[in-house]
Amino acid sequence: MKAKKVFPKKTWLYKNGLSVVFISLFILTLFAQALTGWNEHNSELNEHGAPGLDFGTYLQTGHFISATFENFESEFLQMMLYVLLTVKLRQIGSAESKKLDEPEEVDREPVPSKDAPWAVRRGGWILKLYSNSLSIVFSILFLLSWYLHFYGSWQDHNVEQVLKGEPTDTMGAYIGQANFWFETFQNWQSEFLSVAAIVVLTIFLRQKGSPESKPVDAPHMETGK
Repeated sequence: MKAKKVFPKKTWLYKNGLSVVFISLFILTLFAQALTGWNEHNSELNEHGAPGLDFGTYLQTGHFISATFENFESEFLQMMLYVLLTVKLRQIGSAESKKLDEPEEVDREPVPSKDAPWAVRRGGWILKLYSNSLSIVFSILFLLSWYLHFYGSWQDHNVEQVLKGEPTDTMGAYIGQANFWFETFQNWQSEFLSVAAIVVLTIFLRQKGSPESKPVDAPHMETGK
């Protein structure tokens, strides 16, 4: 008689490892960004004969706010569009696409049950809202990040104007200047490229064990996972 395979007990870290690793990397790199940005900004101030800032004050400057939310903004835009566009659009052969002509589990109508989320059991407009909650939250995060990027960039721009002995700009005047939109589009285009890359590359390339890849032996034109 074949012995039954015994699996080790799953620890909390095992069950949450992916989020723990990425949140840890986020905190580490955000601190590294703040530390290096602080040194860079103080060097710029010193070059103009202005006193440097302590670390806590730097975290409230436009230099830090703009650099941080400029990146958040593009990431949330990427995820918002990815979530919305994959509802209807397809890419033959891609692991990131829904199947071309087969029903998908994600498209089925929600059925209330004792284990279903509260919103599903409640129904009505709450269920409608919950059915679109992922794209709604990403949209809110994108808009909030866009505003904070703009606000921080405007503040940093005016600090530079003061250091150069030039007049500052209002928010209305600054939003029409090329600098802010250059910062914006250089991040947006990189996010669109990265999404296009994973959509197309998963047609032909594989990574064994990754849920972002098709099985290694799957045909190239097989769509979905």
